Amino acid sequence: MSRQQDAKGVVLTGYISNSEALLAPSINCNDDVESSSTSRRMGHYSVQSRSRNAPAKPPYNRCNSQDSLDELSMDDYWTEVENIHQSGDTEPQEEVQLKVPDEGEQEEAWLKEAGLANLFDVSASDPDDSMALLSTLTRTQAAAVERRVETLCQTLRKKNRQHHVPDVRDIFKLPGPPGAKLDADALPAQRSENGKGDVASADHAGSAGGNGATPRDQGGPESETDINLEVSFSEQALSYREGSKGSEAQTDTDDKLPNFKLCRDKTGMTKVGDLSPQDMKKVRRLVLIEMTALFDTAGIDLKTHKAVKLKVKESGLFGVPLATLLEQDQRRMPGTKVPLILQRLINHIEEEGLNTEGLLRIPGAATRVKAVCQELEAKFYEGLFPWESLKQHDAASVLKLFIRELPHPLLTVEYLSAFISVLKLPTKKQQLQALNLLVLLLPESSRDTLKALMEFFQRVIDHKEQNKMTLNNVAVVMAPNIFMFKGFRSKISEQQEFTMATGTANIVRLLIRYQNLLWTIPKFIMNQVRKQNMENQKKMSRERAMKKLLKKMAYDREKSEKQEKNTTETDSLQGFIRVQAPQFSKVSMAVQVTEELQAADILARFLSQESAVSVRREDLCLYEIGGNIKERCLDEETYMKDLLELNPSAEWVIKSVQR
Repeated sequence: MSRQQDAKGVVLTGYISNSEALLAPSINCNDDVESSSTSRRMGHYSVQSRSRNAPAKPPYNRCNSQDSLDELSMDDYWTEVENIHQSGDTEPQEEVQLKVPDEGEQEEAWLKEAGLANLFDVSASDPDDSMALLSTLTRTQAAAVERRVETLCQTLRKKNRQHHVPDVRDIFKLPGPPGAKLDADALPAQRSENGKGDVASADHAGSAGGNGATPRDQGGPESETDINLEVSFSEQALSYREGSKGSEAQTDTDDKLPNFKLCRDKTGMTKVGDLSPQDMKKVRRLVLIEMTALFDTAGIDLKTHKAVKLKVKESGLFGVPLATLLEQDQRRMPGTKVPLILQRLINHIEEEGLNTEGLLRIPGAATRVKAVCQELEAKFYEGLFPWESLKQHDAASVLKLFIRELPHPLLTVEYLSAFISVLKLPTKKQQLQALNLLVLLLPESSRDTLKALMEFFQRVIDHKEQNKMTLNNVAVVMAPNIFMFKGFRSKISEQQEFTMATGTANIVRLLIRYQNLLWTIPKFIMNQVRKQNMENQKKMSRERAMKKLLKKMAYDREKSEKQEKNTTETDSLQGFIRVQAPQFSKVSMAVQVTEELQAADILARFLSQESAVSVRREDLCLYEIGGNIKERCLDEETYMKDLLELNPSAEWVIKSVQR
């Protein structure tokens, strides 16, 4: 019996207005391409019947979203689809069920995920938390929230649901600095095209917790390849639209996509994994609102989906949900973020050498791959699997099968259509910004696994002179493995599949090419988190002042804190900060703050005076703790004086970190 017959099935229920929206999101196509006798090159590969003598089909429209992915380069895609069929791992599965949501259901789910459920249900959460979140929003973000609240309120009134239904104008009458008022009159019209009824200038976004001038303020226009992380992406998109700019110049060749780079932030770049779970929760809510605002600004209607898990495998290696697999692995190796089987497959391929020609493209023998999977299921965790006998192409095929066999797609049912819709955005820069937000929205297990895969693919590409696998080659081969999940392909036509082929290959291409940018948390989001933390601290201070019974304890604590604060203030007045290192023999050190002092300098100075450090230099990090952030691992190029001005109440601690 094959492994697939042993595995239990899975049914995913997606909430969507119609099946076409998920299955084949529209992509603007301009140039007609003449028909060709090469059926697969022209998208005439028969998916369902797999007949090699399929009759000719109408020619497809070549999309300008392809850029350098010309019709010839897509041959590998259709060859991969054929290999997937011939591998025998696509036995009949229970199909994805698509459910049309009730009126208002989409908006209600969105508001709950954004942490704003109490806007329509006062019993849902603490309203002060929502007020703190709302007070940080930019104009475009507030407009996105307003649209969902207004639609939901209209629906609830129609249904006479027993919820508190506030007036939208009341929600956005929030206190704030001049120019940041978010009342309904100041919000943009839903589909204003004249520029006057829409969001104000992009520099307003910087006022939502912003700190410091934007590159535009510092003189000269912003470069087309500079990614500005200080101003809300949706605000930048609105400025682009109102400026009626022409389309970006498109590049033609494989690895010569625009060389986008991030504008360096003197207060330090923040990567995924640098923040505490509490702050990451705030980040995710703000990112959801910002992502929605960005698509709203471009006039793209996103339909999110929800996966309903009915029956899945609860153990094993293949066909197991990522979260379940990681729980299983973490019992054996605490702190595991990427499934052990995937790590081992990648390590094996790299140990055997990345110079193998056609790596990832040339499939392993289907019978051997199936036998390897069965043997891995039986012997992997016992350490008895004979890795020395596993061939390179077989290992690559097993890796791809592992991704395909995930019961929920790696990019999740919730956001799969959003990933595909990224190519509808008008510029490469906006597409990249949208991908940045979507990566941050993914569950931690999917995000970490995706990162490990993208890093591996880049290492394969680095050896392209030997293995003949360029960026395009890897993208078109991996796209069907990442986007075509179980029960999905039987629901789409050949023309729909071809439309998705070029689009999904382009998405994978962007994920690989710009991976160093996509796992970065934008500064404007970080500033909003800081502002939200400050609002919550004010609320907590008011609550503490009312607790009379704890007065004595509070007095003792405040006395101790005051002494520490006086010491810190004395150091600060003299231009010093005090760095703590509780894990080491030298537990404290005063460091003079200068204009050029960076986090790396502090680490180097500490290590030069510490003789008993047993951890590696790369495993140490300087942390910003307290003040307007919970905890943040600092980028080594962080300028301490600038960060101290942004968060003067923070403490500075050196700790070892698990990367």
